[in-house]
Amino acid sequence: MVTVFLLIFHLGWTFFNFKWLVVCCLLIGGGDGFFPFHKLQNAGAGIIGCATAYYLTRHPFYDRKKHRIVVIEATRVAGGASGKAGGLLAIWAYPNNIVPLSFKLHQDLALEHDGEEKWGYRRVSCGNLEAHGRKRSELEGLGPAPGLPLGKRAGDAKKGGKAWTGTGLPKDLDWILPELVRAYEKMGGSRETAQVHPYHFTMALMQLAEEAGAELVIGSVTDINYTDTVESITYIDKETQRSVTIPATYTVLAAGPWTAKLFPAAPITGLRAHSVTITPAYPVSGYALFTEITIPSTPEVRYRGPVSPEIYARPNNEIYVCGEGDMDVAVPETTADVQIDEQRCDDLIAQVSSVSDHIRLGRVTRKQACYLPVLNIGGSGGPLIGETGTEGLYLATGHSCWGINNAPATGLLLAEMIFEGKTKSADIRQLDPRRIL
Repeated sequence: MVTVFLLIFHLGWTFFNFKWLVVCCLLIGGGDGFFPFHKLQNAGAGIIGCATAYYLTRHPFYDRKKHRIVVIEATRVAGGASGKAGGLLAIWAYPNNIVPLSFKLHQDLALEHDGEEKWGYRRVSCGNLEAHGRKRSELEGLGPAPGLPLGKRAGDAKKGGKAWTGTGLPKDLDWILPELVRAYEKMGGSRETAQVHPYHFTMALMQLAEEAGAELVIGSVTDINYTDTVESITYIDKETQRSVTIPATYTVLAAGPWTAKLFPAAPITGLRAHSVTITPAYPVSGYALFTEITIPSTPEVRYRGPVSPEIYARPNNEIYVCGEGDMDVAVPETTADVQIDEQRCDDLIAQVSSVSDHIRLGRVTRKQACYLPVLNIGGSGGPLIGETGTEGLYLATGHSCWGINNAPATGLLLAEMIFEGKTKSADIRQLDPRRIL
């Protein structure tokens, strides 16, 4: 049984005629879910679905008295990658036809809804870090880090100045050991990069959609019923275990790595990504780091070359670390069934601890894994947003590692397609699924 987000959308009616829209979204980061629209119904329990639900309720044509939005979620809101991603926002992300719009929408959302407080929105600096790491055996033999100067005595602020020379390492990036750094290159400052906490961001958009009239239902979609056109959606209500079928005229499938299970023609697969969160021993400054760390091999641990964990410092005194993806384990039935490889998580912890005592002496708070939706054909990096060639069926998937970054633009553009029949905020013809289906 595949579960998805379902949106049932009643576009409006006259005495003689009415139309139904079902937006089905099994999204990365939200678990499996579908979004039903009844009267005007919206859906989403991953970030793409929650953003779609949010922007549908904000569209000028939305009428709470006429439109009912229902979000059907199989497990829990933000149960997949939408709750386990890094949350980096960057103006230099891809694809460039929606990134500028989405980056601005993130800022607008934060200003309108106090995103700084509710989901950790802030501008950050971002850079490439090249460093020599310490052996794992060497880390195990280390004791507590030496005391950090408080800066009260004359000269304290100048200590260690020679350690920064030649590497380009910013002085406020003081939670990376400078003597281990080979080079640092700035990728973006506060004008080009920002961050959110993905779980809190996804939850907030869902809550805002509910406050505007959307409903959340926990259930598992079993079928999208269509021939030449979309006809209906069938799901199992978790509480009653009853099978429910909802007629549908339009369906937006935003099922992330589960897309192909519901629509086999979609060239989407899942890339498993592991991550850990750590409470550092001391406060850390706001940086997102793409690293290349060379760690000497030992008889116990051998490295084929440099490792490249990504490190994001969050405003709640948390550090998020993720590594390279793998396809060793197939996409499971639901987000609740994702297998976590403890060794991969432990490797990430050792890699970043090798260059930072703030991390080494910190406390690991979570080891986790999720699946990112990626296109399995060459020549296109995704996402796919738009019509499929089957009347009434739309795709919104394949966002890869930029799902959080591009969710606002995706949600806004889907709302425009649904209410107005076309997009006006961005030209996304290059993302049309019909190019490759």
